[in-house]
Amino acid sequence: MRFQLTEDQRALRDGVRGLLTRRFGAEALRAAVEQPGLDRKLWRELGAAGFFSLRLPEVEGGVGLGLPEAVLVFEEAGRALLPGPLVATHLAAGDVPGAADGEAVVTAVGGGGLVEWLDAADVVRGDATGAVPMRSVDPLTPLWRVPPHSVVEPDPVFLLLTAAEQLGTAGRTCEAAVQHARTRGQFGRPIGAFQAVKHLCAELLVRVEVARAAVYAAAVTADPVDIAAARLLADEAAVRGARDCLQVYGGMGFTWEADVHLGLKRAWVRAERGGLHTESEKLLAGELLIEAG
Repeated sequence: MRFQLTEDQRALRDGVRGLLTRRFGAEALRAAVEQPGLDRKLWRELGAAGFFSLRLPEVEGGVGLGLPEAVLVFEEAGRALLPGPLVATHLAAGDVPGAADGEAVVTAVGGGGLVEWLDAADVVRGDATGAVPMRSVDPLTPLWRVPPHSVVEPDPVFLLLTAAEQLGTAGRTCEAAVQHARTRGQFGRPIGAFQAVKHLCAELLVRVEVARAAVYAAAVTADPVDIAAARLLADEAAVRGARDCLQVYGGMGFTWEADVHLGLKRAWVRAERGGLHTESEKLLAGELLIEAG
């Protein structure tokens, strides 16, 4: 199946990428790592650009677009490693006053019992009573964990938009690995000329493109089974892709100064946010058994 974006969809994707490049490029990312905190000004700019109100009907002050367009936008957010409870705030637009225009920050209890940015949120969706702060592996995502009885299964759209973020991060790490393989030299030639590195880069690209097809398809069908498959493939592309990118970078990839570890850490957090993979696997397996008779 081939997915060709419309001219409007390409313009939306390029516009969001341009906005995030200007407002949260490499220097801003590093500044956020060194001084963590939610940038309220940027949050309001995202709101003004329609990031959170994208799927609200125009009569309600939204942009009036659909789930495929939201997936494109969140893919770009994942590519930029944009911090903050983006998915929760987007899903709250229309329900929580101020969420649509970025005046309110909304977080939610995730399927893994995690709550992101609890101290910066104006509204928490779900029961966060008894939430305990954790030491987050991702310097850009402060985390709290709620008691087991407060954990609920996430909405399928929550999982799909998280998968879109994972897809964006996977694309970013793939691009970084290929660029490094082209420019880093060993023994008088680029390391990308060596077969082992070629294979790593090829596997990175395959995982990204397979995940992209699954995420885009799920955005069209909005079927929970398709979303489960997209979630599993996107998590694999983001986590394994970042690990392979580290291998391409070699020792320098493990340093704090390289951005590679930031993609891996964010991918870990997002994978946990969606809850146990076994739930998605069970849903997908059940559908396959039904189709097999």
